[in-house]
Amino acid sequence: MQVRYWAHELPFRHPFTISKGTKTHQPTLVVELQSGNRCGYGEAPAISYYQVSLESLVDTLEKNRTSIERFVFTDPERFWHFLHHLIPAHPFLICALDMAGWDLYAQGKGVPLYKLWGGTGLSGPVTDFTIGMDTPDRMLQKMLERPWPIYKIKVGSSEDIPTLELLRANTTVPFRVDANAGWDYDTALQIIPQLKALGVELIEQPLPKESVEEMKLLKAVSSLPLIADESCVSEKDVSVCATNFDGINIKLTKCGGITPARRMIEQARSLGLKIMLGSMNESTIGSAAIGHLSEWVDYLDMDGPLLLAEDLSSGLTYQDGVIGLPDQTGLGVVYRGVQKNER
Repeated sequence: MQVRYWAHELPFRHPFTISKGTKTHQPTLVVELQSGNRCGYGEAPAISYYQVSLESLVDTLEKNRTSIERFVFTDPERFWHFLHHLIPAHPFLICALDMAGWDLYAQGKGVPLYKLWGGTGLSGPVTDFTIGMDTPDRMLQKMLERPWPIYKIKVGSSEDIPTLELLRANTTVPFRVDANAGWDYDTALQIIPQLKALGVELIEQPLPKESVEEMKLLKAVSSLPLIADESCVSEKDVSVCATNFDGINIKLTKCGGITPARRMIEQARSLGLKIMLGSMNESTIGSAAIGHLSEWVDYLDMDGPLLLAEDLSSGLTYQDGVIGLPDQTGLGVVYRGVQKNER
């Protein structure tokens, strides 16, 4: 195989704020694996609060490029295990390479990726659209700009309830709330009944991941389903989350790609957990990988391309929250950025 990669800084349509901070651009790395006349693509967004930068992604890829190119690729699961042992501390980069491996493999089989797993290609659950933290009026403006069947509202400030009341006065669609670990136990205990009254259907990561015992207590009394995000990074976290949460948010970037995500879905089902597939502001490349898994989950949060002012590829469609997967082989995406920032 030949490895190439491109670094990008993708601007957001609006500054994107969660409880951990604000950003105006999403740094992301696109990788390409070429074998014969086929090219597979994957993506790794750089996320500062996971201590992942474009520089660290590029540095790790360069240091291991020769080993990766010498690997005899036969199937993506074997490739993932090779990467897991080669660069075990770098799940974001493993994810991008794993995506590209699956893309190559499905192209070789002549089918869209979902068909490898017995999927139909029919749309899974509708995706929500995320409203980042801002002033209440600006959050309302963002919501009105994008009529959508379900919104995910980022929270974690003293203005959470007044903001949600304002938003609720302007729409009847369901809300999901994502605290990104921004509350303490007492705040969560007080606010959850108010959220239920405002038509919220679930809450993502109300407490910090370290608050294991408090999460158990909160789950026991919560009138809304609680979904793990920061508490569920990789496969080893699924069984722990089963005692503290009602469901998990699987993010390909965090867990190391499609290969472990499929195992996490199977494990979560066996434990009776609800399953969300989430995004980390990926462009259409990374979002397409999420989309091919979507018919096996309960909730979908793959609005990355909608939040970005600039995308890197074509292939996905969004219509009132319904995802349209490409019917081409592999991921089915066409990368448009090959001519710039080439490495």
